[in-house]
Amino acid sequence: MSDVLPTPPDLSVADPTSFAGVVVDQVSKRFGEKVVLDRCDLAINKGETLVVVGRSGQGKSVLLKHIVRLLEPDEGRIWVEGHEVTALERSPLMELRKKFGMLFQGSALFDSMTVCENIGLILEEHTDWPDERVRARACECLELVGLVGTEDKLPSALSGGMKKRAGLARAIVMEPEYILYDEPTTGLDPITADAINDLIIKLQRELNVTSIVVTHDMASAFKVGDRMAMLNDGRMVFHGTVDEVRGSDHPAVRQFIEGRADGPLGVF
Repeated sequence: MSDVLPTPPDLSVADPTSFAGVVVDQVSKRFGEKVVLDRCDLAINKGETLVVVGRSGQGKSVLLKHIVRLLEPDEGRIWVEGHEVTALERSPLMELRKKFGMLFQGSALFDSMTVCENIGLILEEHTDWPDERVRARACECLELVGLVGTEDKLPSALSGGMKKRAGLARAIVMEPEYILYDEPTTGLDPITADAINDLIIKLQRELNVTSIVVTHDMASAFKVGDRMAMLNDGRMVFHGTVDEVRGSDHPAVRQFIEGRADGPLGVF
């Protein structure tokens, strides 16, 4: 099999201002000498689950953080439902971020706060709800992710899978339209990982959210995704439906699916 990758697909959108979803348009990001994103294009349709796959260190998490402008691109623009995120002032940017929930790779729970307090914190900051209503909403989200009875526990009392679920409860507490998942199954045993996959599917269906999942776990990618895109060396080298990925003869896709060290993706 050739180690030369085919020409990357054209993932640009002709008119981002009328696109119902998220558009990443020629985004580049460099950290020092390291180019992490290189004129990256991507379009995520409203209501779908898009999975971005690729080896570790290829810019998947960096891409997620750019979508909500936790990171600023060196070049390029990002659009959400026709609004150019990269041009927004602080106040409209904060309003737009309320459309998003994010599950961070390490769950990012505050150790000194109970599970309920962790989940309710964003409500404390962005609403004028009384404490009773905040707690009720937090408990509602915990029930949705299967964590009834953990409200007053500290994160240290939770297993890895339970921390992921608590992180998901926090991600949905503001009723977002989009959920960003950063390596949701990393560090979990296969059974717990599959339970998280089921939860991602459940939330997408029951809450009608748009999901963007970055992962290198192909079992997870095949289970939760509607479409997949592969990121390598900062650029999208392939995209297609789950069935198209399964049947692809693209050398990078085949190497990644089969877990081979030899091929165009290299080892180091």
